[in-house]
Amino acid sequence: MTSSPQNPEPHGHDHGHVHSHGPAAPVSQHLRKVIAAVLIPFATAVVVGLAVLWPGGTPGHERSGVGFDRQTEQGRVVSVERVDCKDVNAAQVPPTGDTSTPEGREAVESQRGDCGRATVEVVTGKDKGRTFVEIVQPDAPRQLKQGQGVVVAYAPDAPEDLQYSVTDVDRDFPIALLAGIFALVVVVVGRMRGVMALIALAASFAVLTLFILPAILQGSNPLVVAIVGASAIMLIALYLCHGVNARTSVAVLGTLISLLLIGLLGSLFIGWASLSGNTDDNTGLIKGLYPEIDMSGLLLAGVIIGSLGVLDDVTVTQTSAVWELHRADPGMGPRALYRSAIRIGRDHIASVVNTLVLAYAGAALPLLLLFSIAQSSVGTVATSELVAEEIVRTLIGSIGLVASVPVTTALAALVVSADRPQDRPGDTSAAAPARGGRGRRRKR
Repeated sequence: MTSSPQNPEPHGHDHGHVHSHGPAAPVSQHLRKVIAAVLIPFATAVVVGLAVLWPGGTPGHERSGVGFDRQTEQGRVVSVERVDCKDVNAAQVPPTGDTSTPEGREAVESQRGDCGRATVEVVTGKDKGRTFVEIVQPDAPRQLKQGQGVVVAYAPDAPEDLQYSVTDVDRDFPIALLAGIFALVVVVVGRMRGVMALIALAASFAVLTLFILPAILQGSNPLVVAIVGASAIMLIALYLCHGVNARTSVAVLGTLISLLLIGLLGSLFIGWASLSGNTDDNTGLIKGLYPEIDMSGLLLAGVIIGSLGVLDDVTVTQTSAVWELHRADPGMGPRALYRSAIRIGRDHIASVVNTLVLAYAGAALPLLLLFSIAQSSVGTVATSELVAEEIVRTLIGSIGLVASVPVTTALAALVVSADRPQDRPGDTSAAAPARGGRGRRRKR
């Protein structure tokens, strides 16, 4: 007799479709061995690279007192009073009295109106409690107000009344509050995945600050350091956020291949275009303090690390698309899976490349404004080293991103199609009835 309709037996294939957005299904023992044979040596090489290149801390140096290389303390504005700028000698008109130059005109303008005379107290360091006076001109972009927290620079070799000066305002609280809101939103929306994403973010920041930056300052090859550090970040972030499974492993392989492509293209074109990497005051200061650093290599390292975050997103998305397509139709072969998933990837490519280009353009917007003011031609702007660096960085990163889509999609399609369900531990799907059946007869 047939089984009673009041107590039907469940159909295995129905549950596969209902839970299509759940965790990735386990793959066969055979496939796990193949993936492990590739990833275990790679992970071992990353660990060995970390151990060999580990810097043991940032090397010390004698402070130059220039730019960021200054000793700083925390301060607080005790009071601010308005005074005539002429009375506080806000700026000196040139001795010749010539006001036809921009400097002369600026000096004259700075002596007009009311300046702010701020009394600032040092609240940290060996001179805690000491006060000094800071003059703020009326057109200064940063105005001080009573009770405001500030960052003060200390110059031990200067005259006593000039040893301290205000260099910035204290932004600790708004930045910390914004970071807290970000973390809360991630956890509320992402739940456990959000928590793991925050842990991965902290781990990535630790690798960057404890390994990549100090190792480069120690004189290690920036390209090698960037590859090892980026690989460590990739392994930690992907496996923490997406779990230790075959789907994540395929995303790791796709990301690795794309990073290698970015590294090769970067090495070729940064050298070919003669980009020195030393284009502004900050890079010049780094070169002056640590002459042994390869600045063009540092530029390449920045390209690799900057591309990693977007690469992770693309490779994980493509791998998940292939896996979900396979679960929806297990009969699809690798070619059909690739064709279906690559259509999703093309949409992703368009949005990601545009995002990357706009991100770099936004970062370089003040520089582009300067070229616009100078009325330079497009060719002159594009081939100047400052802009050429951003163009090369953007194009190399975009090529790596675009290449990651077909590479990761092909890998995922091959892996998921090569799976052997009968080899899975505890898998009885091989004995399941053909799709479309109405159930099995129960023996009496």
